[in-house]
Amino acid sequence: MGLEKRWISAFVIITVVAVTGLFWQHQPPTTNFNEANTINFADVAWLLTASCLVLLMTPGLSFFYGGMVGKKNVISTMLKSFICLGVVSLLWVTVGFSLSFGSPIGINLNGTYYGIIGNPLDFAFFDQVELLPHKALGSSIPFILFALFQMKFAVITPAIITGALAERIRFISFLLFICLFTVCIYAPLCHMIWHPHGLLGGYFGVKDFAGGTVVHMSAGFAALAGVIVLGKRKNSEHIPTNIPFVLLGTGLLWFGWFGFNAGSALAANATAAMAFATTTIASASAMMTWVFFDRLNGRKVSALGACIGAVVGLVVITPSAGYITVPQSIFFGFIGAIVSNKMVYWKKLKQIDDTLDVFACHGVGGIMGMILTAIFAHGENASLLHGGWSVFGHHMMALVLVSAFTFGGAYLLFKLTNLIIPIRVTEESEDLGLDLSQHGEKF
Repeated sequence: MGLEKRWISAFVIITVVAVTGLFWQHQPPTTNFNEANTINFADVAWLLTASCLVLLMTPGLSFFYGGMVGKKNVISTMLKSFICLGVVSLLWVTVGFSLSFGSPIGINLNGTYYGIIGNPLDFAFFDQVELLPHKALGSSIPFILFALFQMKFAVITPAIITGALAERIRFISFLLFICLFTVCIYAPLCHMIWHPHGLLGGYFGVKDFAGGTVVHMSAGFAALAGVIVLGKRKNSEHIPTNIPFVLLGTGLLWFGWFGFNAGSALAANATAAMAFATTTIASASAMMTWVFFDRLNGRKVSALGACIGAVVGLVVITPSAGYITVPQSIFFGFIGAIVSNKMVYWKKLKQIDDTLDVFACHGVGGIMGMILTAIFAHGENASLLHGGWSVFGHHMMALVLVSAFTFGGAYLLFKLTNLIIPIRVTEESEDLGLDLSQHGEKF
């Protein structure tokens, strides 16, 4: 199939989606909704704000990644993150939200049905996703607001993967992959952990307050699979083009992460306030740990290291932000920064050419966050220190399952994408740089 035919096919698909939305009518049962008088306006105001903050994280990630790559690939790297706002948002409305939060499709355990994925027809094209609050999904805010808040998480997850694949992946192939990833990996994982009757969260009690598992582990392991399928760059040595971009991106990410974590309380309450506090303190702890640890290992204190450390702290605290205390968040940032720092400089990981160390920061950070959550999370039967070995064992089982599912699934999806459209740019395009060869633009 020629290049022009591929783009014609893509345009036909979006045309069909747009027209279908005009006529789609499917009415699922409405018994799951509260009355309008149950809406809490303080919660609505906070979730509107939090949704805006999380949306801002994707442009922030664009600057964060764009400043780290070589000058020939700044625009292409930034666009791959930014384009997720368009692709995943439309996919979320049409089928993604239904697959993530529709009625469970799964298995019966002890008389209760637990889902692996949601019914794709329940909320297709946001049908019934309107003004009334859902009883089980954000009971004090309009259902449309819950859906839009969750959409921002779905958007940034594939955007995180782009850093690992920078400087060598074909743009249209990337578009196809993020569609497959959102439907086949993100949506089932989101359903299993965050739906009240999801298999991992509902039955096994796996805790993920704001996405350490759903977002960062899935993106990290998908990134690892991607670099293995793609192979190394011809020239894996480069000097970051624009450190001020990295600083700006880090600031936007840190700012947006307050919506990411504190917003996940789904209310303007004490849990949101605690998540707000643990988020910023863990990031501060990780940033300082990273720069000091670099110096202890004979490396200079760098702005790039400080930024990476801050982001790692945000990743590590995400699954437990509302479940721990502020002093504990200092330890989370500290230990997470040390482990990720060691992984960033691990020679074996360097050999596979993860361009911007996505697995070492997001994948490993998510793993550390999940393990620490399983040890320290507060609440009855919430962690090793508050409930015994059973809940800790469930988390470790989920850790293995999620790692295998996200890595294996992403590996197969990259292979499938490559069969449909070759994912690696030509040597000539790589030499020229993806900004000019893929987009006809120059930084």
